[in-house]
Amino acid sequence: MNHSSTQIHPTAVIEDGAELDYGVVVGPYAIIGKSVKIAKGTQVHGHALVTGKTTIGEDNIIFSYASVGNIPQDLKYKNEDTELIIGNRNRIREFTTLQTGTVQGGGITRIGNDNLLMNYVHVAHDCTIGDQNILANGTQLAGHVTIYDKVTLGGLSAVHQFVHVGDMAMLAAGAVTVKDIPPYCTAEGGRAVLRGLNMEGLRRRNVSTDARNALKAAYKVFFYHGHPTIEESISSLADLLHFPEVQKFAEFIKSSKRGVAHPQNIHREPSFEG
Repeated sequence: MNHSSTQIHPTAVIEDGAELDYGVVVGPYAIIGKSVKIAKGTQVHGHALVTGKTTIGEDNIIFSYASVGNIPQDLKYKNEDTELIIGNRNRIREFTTLQTGTVQGGGITRIGNDNLLMNYVHVAHDCTIGDQNILANGTQLAGHVTIYDKVTLGGLSAVHQFVHVGDMAMLAAGAVTVKDIPPYCTAEGGRAVLRGLNMEGLRRRNVSTDARNALKAAYKVFFYHGHPTIEESISSLADLLHFPEVQKFAEFIKSSKRGVAHPQNIHREPSFEG
């Protein structure tokens, strides 16, 4: 560690073995553990804790009282050498808790780039979070959750273990999902149900009108046309699969292991559940 190129408050605790790159800023009373690596430009504000085998990329901001890299809240964990890996330009707000992985889950909790994790967000062991996601205040991710890219999770929402949430999906405030949420969809409720496509999000991300209309058609095929198998649903969309968005939507549903959430106003479980 090159103290001349970092800004470390005299009250901060930097354990021997920690690696801090050029331009890292550590505020008052922050604690950096011995197995932590922090790349250039990252700021750790006062009273934050960064511990465990944690690797943090460039230009992140970790706000006061965040707890980054603690051991999993999992009784199977027996002090194995597991990791938390965080990318670049993330904003990790106050009282957020991010935990390392477990051996059973692959050993790594991973967070990508350009994410905003607001106050009191919890990311449990073995989660994978992609890029450009927003996790609003109090969002709770159980273990082994996968959040793709450009997802919005509303305040006080919760995601069950092993659930996947696809690109540009939106989970409403207070929602709880125990099923996968397909890309480009919105969902809400105590046991979240789909409420259609995230049209405003698609517009903001400059998804073309043609692609949005193709997704509307795909949504109707999968949830309302009554095809007996997912393969038949995909086959009926052959003319639309040249749209990458439709292809991603179909492949997500096809590969779902937990089954996907579905609209409330249909009278049967979709054939692609389970």
